[in-house]
Amino acid sequence: MKRSLSSLAALSALTGVAHAQSSVTLYGVVDANIEYVTNIAPATPTVNPATGQVTVGPGNNRFALSSGGMSASRWGLRGVEDLGGGTKALFVLESGFGLDDGKSMQGGRLFGRQAFVGLSNSLGSVTFGRQYTSLGTVLANFSPTGYAYQYEPLDVMTGINYRSDNTIKYAGKFGAVSGEAYWSFGNGVAGAGEVPGQFRRDIGYGAALVYASGPFSATVAYDEYDPTITPVTGAYGKFRKAAAAVNYTFNRAVIMAGYRWGKNQFSDGMTALRDDFWWIGGNYQITPALTVTLAYYYEKLRTVMLTPSAPTTHPANPWQTSFIVDYNLSKRTDVYFTTAYAKNAGLDLHSVTLGFSNVYALGAGKNNMFGAAMGIRHKF
Repeated sequence: MKRSLSSLAALSALTGVAHAQSSVTLYGVVDANIEYVTNIAPATPTVNPATGQVTVGPGNNRFALSSGGMSASRWGLRGVEDLGGGTKALFVLESGFGLDDGKSMQGGRLFGRQAFVGLSNSLGSVTFGRQYTSLGTVLANFSPTGYAYQYEPLDVMTGINYRSDNTIKYAGKFGAVSGEAYWSFGNGVAGAGEVPGQFRRDIGYGAALVYASGPFSATVAYDEYDPTITPVTGAYGKFRKAAAAVNYTFNRAVIMAGYRWGKNQFSDGMTALRDDFWWIGGNYQITPALTVTLAYYYEKLRTVMLTPSAPTTHPANPWQTSFIVDYNLSKRTDVYFTTAYAKNAGLDLHSVTLGFSNVYALGAGKNNMFGAAMGIRHKF
């Protein structure tokens, strides 16, 4: 259950100052499941920087208690204060954690999911802090599984920088069209950011537009991230992505499809990764409590160069199918069964092109992975 703390009571007691029409809300999700995965490597693979040779352990089957199937477990605080004249102050602090072990996610950050403050009025909002990129925000409504945590190829779709530090973001809605744009002064995913004398090192920026009218909606988005490639010299690359997607709502069904173009370059301009990514899928509400989801993802790897000194390779193109059955026990609690099968990559289309950014590394000599999980999720 969400808990709202009035500033006229609890907050004023803490600060000694009362602000009319303001509130703070505690919210969160706890999600856990029992999971079975095939052909998974026992540890994170390594890459020889000179040759690009990948060293990976043997693939085996695994049973595990996992945190986050439909949603990543989290808790957060969001607040708003009416400043008058239609202007409001707002903030969000959101922390991710593993329900299986209680540890903080996002590298141990206290508020690693989101942490920002800003102002909003009829012209839109401007916020400052750790936030989602514009590409990451808008594609959530065009993903068949809605960014389901366990088997969603999110890093492939949006890039590993979908959360960005040191970010200014504008978002506004004008009739059927909404849009947003952001600038990150330095994202710490691969480097430090905000380095004196190196303005472009680790910066990120992008924008997105969404059109929604009746049952139809469409979006276009662009994102660029300039991560540190060589920390000693400060050399940085250029990772660019552009996407377009549509969805259409019927009586009890939603279908959606999208395309994402991508090109990653080293500091010398050589192409590290050139790929195209497609997805299609939908949801069908069988009963008010029961929904099924089906999705298909395909990535065409045109050029892959793992390090500046490694040769160019052309790996087999990975693809994945995902299927979810979700049953609501109440408005806040549901149980689910989720499964996925990936070919030429691990689940979530995990491969060396992602820098091993998730846990589904494909074992040596294997070319497919299957996963299935049954779990429970509670929202408060």
